[in-house]
Amino acid sequence: MSNSSPPTPRPSVIQLAIKEKAALYAAYIPLFSEGGIFIPTSREYKLGDDLYVLLSLPEDPQRYPVAGKVAWVTPAKAASNRTQGVGILFPKDEKSRALKLKIEEILGGHMASDRPTQTI
Repeated sequence: MSNSSPPTPRPSVIQLAIKEKAALYAAYIPLFSEGGIFIPTSREYKLGDDLYVLLSLPEDPQRYPVAGKVAWVTPAKAASNRTQGVGILFPKDEKSRALKLKIEEILGGHMASDRPTQTI
């Protein structure tokens, strides 16, 4: 019997294809300084969990890999009929900075909107 510790679980991989600007606006988290995205999921995650996301943006054929961390959790049956899921914080790296700029470029004038989002 070896008493090695169990292997660290590999981060989950979630594919998130956002097909329209309104959905991107609802999911994007500008409050996170590095940027972030809300991912609807019924899977249970805890704050700090690693999550690998393959993100597709509207009118963009490229898929963006993001190795994010769970920064908040919206539980099932949350108030105000919010969608269950997790908010992912983008890592502090050049690729994520470019992705944040790309999202904000796509959203353009939507960024100053008062419309409700899935986030804060």
